[in-house]
Amino acid sequence: MRESIQTDSTTKYTQLTKGRDGDRSRLALRGGFGTAIGAMQPEDFMREAIRLASAGVQGGRGGPFGCVVVRRGEVVGRGANCVTSTNDPTAHAEVVAIREACTRLGTFQLSDCELYASCEPCPMCLAAIYWARIPTVYYGNDRRDAAAHGFDDDFIYRQIPLAPGQRAIAMKPLLQDEARESLDLWTAKADKVRY
Repeated sequence: MRESIQTDSTTKYTQLTKGRDGDRSRLALRGGFGTAIGAMQPEDFMREAIRLASAGVQGGRGGPFGCVVVRRGEVVGRGANCVTSTNDPTAHAEVVAIREACTRLGTFQLSDCELYASCEPCPMCLAAIYWARIPTVYYGNDRRDAAAHGFDDDFIYRQIPLAPGQRAIAMKPLLQDEARESLDLWTAKADKVRY
């Protein structure tokens, strides 16, 4: 049995009460951030990512992709694809959720978090996940499902292992000696914050 409750102006919850399966009552996050929602299972977090994906499509904000970042059973970042509504090709659900989680937690490393995405992350998002040091990713649809619906994920995955000169995008080295100066500055910097 489900009963909607509102606890403040920004966060909605659904109370899941004891049913046929004997589960204890628990709160399922339906908006907002950083609320402990104990007793949640991976499937519950994935359903939230899927809900965000559908809501984004229905709201005309972007493609059919949603994501949540979870830390110790708590949603700390949420995102829905908003590429078309923000004119930002990097505004994928995973990137939006990672940015929110990093801002909220005050760190650029999410090594104690999990990520739930409604679809297998594209190469850009996968790179962001690696840079954020997220150790576990759960996903719903895969890249072939996305390709069947008109998204380039699988094509980009196939481009990555190619030599730069064989890719569809022209990639040409330029001013390498001059560009190396910034790398040398980084190497010499005593107080750098490694990432």
